[in-house]
This record gives sequence, C-alpha cells and structure tokens, in this order.
Amino acid sequence: MSYDAIILGGGAAGLFCAAIAGQRGKRVLVLEKADKVGKKILISGGGRCNFTNIGAGPANYLSANPHFAKSALKRYTAKNFLALVEAHGIAWHEKTLGQLFCDGSSKQIVQLLLDECARAPESGGEVTILTGQDTTEVVHEQGRFAVMASGTAHTADKLVIATGGPSIPKMGASDFAYGLARQFGLKVVEPRPALVPLTLGGEDVLFRELSGVASDVVATAGKTSFSEAALITHRGLSGPAILQVSSYWKPGDPVWIDFAPGEKGDWLVARKQAAPNATAISVLREYMPERLAGVLAERLGLSGPLQGIADKALRRAQERLGRWEFRPNGSEGFAKAEVTAGGISTAELSSQTMEANNVPGLYAIGEAVDVTGRLGGYNFQWAWSSGWAAGQAL
Repeated sequence: MSYDAIILGGGAAGLFCAAIAGQRGKRVLVLEKADKVGKKILISGGGRCNFTNIGAGPANYLSANPHFAKSALKRYTAKNFLALVEAHGIAWHEKTLGQLFCDGSSKQIVQLLLDECARAPESGGEVTILTGQDTTEVVHEQGRFAVMASGTAHTADKLVIATGGPSIPKMGASDFAYGLARQFGLKVVEPRPALVPLTLGGEDVLFRELSGVASDVVATAGKTSFSEAALITHRGLSGPAILQVSSYWKPGDPVWIDFAPGEKGDWLVARKQAAPNATAISVLREYMPERLAGVLAERLGLSGPLQGIADKALRRAQERLGRWEFRPNGSEGFAKAEVTAGGISTAELSSQTMEANNVPGLYAIGEAVDVTGRLGGYNFQWAWSSGWAAGQAL
C-alpha cells in the first residue's frame, strides 16, 4: 500500500497527472470517490467533450493572480494535447471560437486517459486506480502522507489534490479540496459558481414569457464583454454569452446586453431616413427573433412606422437597445455551474510544479486551484496543463 504518489480525484487533471507520472517510472495510486472515473468528462460538450481550445492562453483565465497559469499553459499547450488525441486515432472537429470536440463520444477522452495510464509499465512505473473510495483521513508525518480511504491506509511521499470544486454536486462534486488545503495551512480564495445561468427578479421577471428565446448579443459584466448567444429561461438568463459573463459578475451588479451588436451612433434614425415606412418591430427582427423584437419594441414604446416616431425617441431606444440593463438577483448556484471560480490560492503554489510552497510533497491541480477558464474548452486545457506540470514534478 506504499506509492511514490497518491492522487485524490480521478477526473481530467488527476488521471492525466497520473499518466504523466506513471510514464516517468513512478508508482501512482488514484483514489476516486465516484463509482467510475471521468464523470464530468463524460457529460461535457453534450457528450462529445470540448477537450481543449486551440487559442488557450493566460488571458482566457480568471484568477487572483492572472500570471500564475502562464508557465503551465506555455509548457503543455492545446496543440500538445491535440497531438495526443490524434495519436489515439480520435476524430475531432472545431466549432466556433477555437473549440475542439470529439466527432464521436466523450468516452474516447476517458479511454485515452486510461490508456495513457496503462502505458506506465513501459517506463517501469505503475498506475493503480481505485473507484468508490471514501477518503476519511489524510495525515502528513515524517515526510510521508498517509491516506485512509474506505478502511484501507495508503502511504506515499507525494500527495496531489485533484478533487475539483463543488460545481455539479449530482456528479459527486464537493468542497473536499478546500477542507484538505486548509488542513495543511493553505489559503482558499472564496469559491463561487462560475459559467452559471443568472436569475432575474423584479421587473425583469416579465422577460420570462420569452423563455426559450435565444439571440446573438454582446453581454457585459464589469469591464468584460462577450459576443455570443444569450438565452432567456423561465428563471432568468443563460446561453454562452451569459455563462461567460457570470464568472465576472458580482452580486448586486448589473449585466448589460447589447441587442443590436455592431450598430453604433444614430442607426435607428438612419433606418428611419432610409425606410420611413418600415416598422420598429420589422427593423428589430433583423437582429433577433420576432417574439423578442415584439417585447422590446413594446417596452421601448415603439409602434407603427418609423416615420411616425420622433428622432429623440429613436435615439433613446437605440441607446437602451445597445445597453439594456438587467439586475440579476442571483445565479442558479453550484448545481448548475459548469465550474467553480476561486479555490486553493495560487499564492500557496509553485506555478512551475503546482507544489505547495510550505508543504513539500503536496500538490494541487485542475479546478481545485484558483484558476478558472472561460467557456469553450479552456478548463479542460488547464486540467491537462496543470496535471502535466505536477506529473513532471512527482
């Protein structure tokens, strides 16, 4: 029951770290709480796994230290992982904005990770994976870690925290990583749901009648904007643009939506001059679905042909359409969040190896760390890059 390293968590980061260390001749034990590894991988990307983003770089991540991710992302890139995918014969395709998906199934990525772990004996290493493991105690004495899991004690010189964050608890996610980090004196940046739908109250609830309607917009929270689709739901706002800005939204702050992206200045006034008989709704339908156009026109008091609407009223309308303010009263929480923002403070870790500065032999990788990617494969790339960095150091 003695190993070179024990990895807590059999998700993307944990399995990849195990494979890298095993292929370097290390004896590695992976302890996974769920009944099978890679559960989040299996449901990702609609079952096709958005396994990386070809444009992944530090600017695509949110962290208290925006420079922390640079080293790992530079040393193990999206192209590196894509080469591994191709080496395993997995067909893939690129969707919008550099997002790479399997042509087939997310199961192929899980199998890739298991196959890479199985290669460890070629280098004199070994990767043992145990599922259904309930870790009840972790002790660090005389330079070794002892982990009690499901009634069995395992020991190792190195311990890797790869248990992720509490997002999607129905998949078995929890805040276990934070409690363990605090046990060893590591600071934790307050975790919060990220890439999560936002809920609306007050006057904004009137938009619920449009549940199911989606439109291409520019969504803004704070100083950060995203140009993608927004979806109106029975509880509030969702869709890629909203999930993206949710990571930057703070409770009490507004979210602004530009419903006519690309239009600047007196564009409605210009449309009136060019086509005076056109109705406001017909113009708005060029930018959005008819139901949404109707509701916005009604809210703005725009009815009938443009020639019957004063320029002053059109200017007010175009200004509001370009920066429509919503006041979310919350989010749908960790239950619907794709990832967790915050986590184990990067100030506690080496950006080169992911090892804790003050606890030799203790590492943290993946979503457990305060590095959160944007929507579109960036969080998987962080799992591969951080897992690789730690795997090289074990």
